[in-house]
Amino acid sequence: MVKHVVKRKGIDQGYDQKKVYASVYAAALNCEYSEKKAENIAKGVTKKINAWIKNKSVVTSDEIRKQVIKELNDEDVILMYKHYLDLS
Repeated sequence: MVKHVVKRKGIDQGYDQKKVYASVYAAALNCEYSEKKAENIAKGVTKKINAWIKNKSVVTSDEIRKQVIKELNDEDVILMYKHYLDLS
């Protein structure tokens, strides 16, 4: 598992899959999907991101964001996810 995530300002931080889950879940809820559907989308993307970073020792937060967008199969959720990123 990734030990370090390099944030936008160069700060190292441990990988936290809860952040991936929460951001995807929030994006799906903002698309007015049910909680169950939002959970399923977030779980699926989080699982794929965890597998993608499994053997990496360092990854940037930007790389994680780009991979999340690749793994999302719903254009509405992608739009809301990108919107969330613009605000953060």
